[in-house]
Amino acid sequence: MTAARRITALALLAAIGAAAASEPAEKPVKKAKPVAMNEQDTMQRLRERLAGKLGANMAARNPHLMQVATRAEANEAPVPPPKVAPPRVKPAKHAEAASVHSAHWSYGGEAGPKAWGGLKPEFARCASGTRQSPIDIRGGFAVDLEPVFFDYQASPFRVVDNGHTVQVGVDGANAITVAGRRYQLVQFHFHRPAEERIDGRSFEMSLHLVHKDAEGRLAVVGLLLDRGEPQPVVQTVWNHLPLEKNDEVAPRSVIDLNHLLPPDRGYYTYMGSLTTPPCSEGVLWMVMRQPVQLSQAQIDIFARLYPMNARPIQQAAGRMIKQSN
Repeated sequence: MTAARRITALALLAAIGAAAASEPAEKPVKKAKPVAMNEQDTMQRLRERLAGKLGANMAARNPHLMQVATRAEANEAPVPPPKVAPPRVKPAKHAEAASVHSAHWSYGGEAGPKAWGGLKPEFARCASGTRQSPIDIRGGFAVDLEPVFFDYQASPFRVVDNGHTVQVGVDGANAITVAGRRYQLVQFHFHRPAEERIDGRSFEMSLHLVHKDAEGRLAVVGLLLDRGEPQPVVQTVWNHLPLEKNDEVAPRSVIDLNHLLPPDRGYYTYMGSLTTPPCSEGVLWMVMRQPVQLSQAQIDIFARLYPMNARPIQQAAGRMIKQSN
């Protein structure tokens, strides 16, 4: 070995010794038998030992410094980066629409009247229909209309709060006859405020008596309810309101709807639709011209259940409206 190489080797050994001196004493290891090696191998081994020692000590003193890797470490497999969860993607508009599509209809919010036509395929008429109800009844032709014959009698009844209104089913042969056609009473229910308007005027509430003939055609008699004296038939219904929604109460008492009708049987008539989904058209409407009175207390009872359950006014769209002389 030349003098220059000996000096370099001695310097490397000194550096290794200094690095080793700074480390805590390690457990003595059994010495291996010396292996003969040439001068070039000796220098390489010294460099590797110095690099390992210096790298370990520098990393311990300053974690921000890059460590010196030996050839053995460099050949090791790289450590894979930590897995990162993919970013959350906002649902597409069609997915949001699907959630609304399955929603039940209501009088407000995402499933309110403007959305009825898109909630279910069978509700499409609510958006596309041209003869929808209710309407603001204006400019009716004053003619001699054939009177509506009411064939009502005292009958058993059933009351249910169906989540949209208070609905009353009436048993027995209650019916109306108009224009030579007989319609059987199916049920009646309430709205607040009144869905119909007369020449722009609104009313406290309305009551719809829904009838059906033998061929399935519908005829609705609308009563306008205004503030005034207590109404006995309505009070009988309120007395038997169910404690839970969708529970049906069947009292032992009876009601006579003749006591619900106004003394003046004059009416407006036009062709319209149901005012709730599916908004079926071809419904014959007869709205009594004289309002029926309810007390403020009776109005307040319904208002606590349904502050607002009226469909907005629909376009008359040039429909023929007639009114009694």
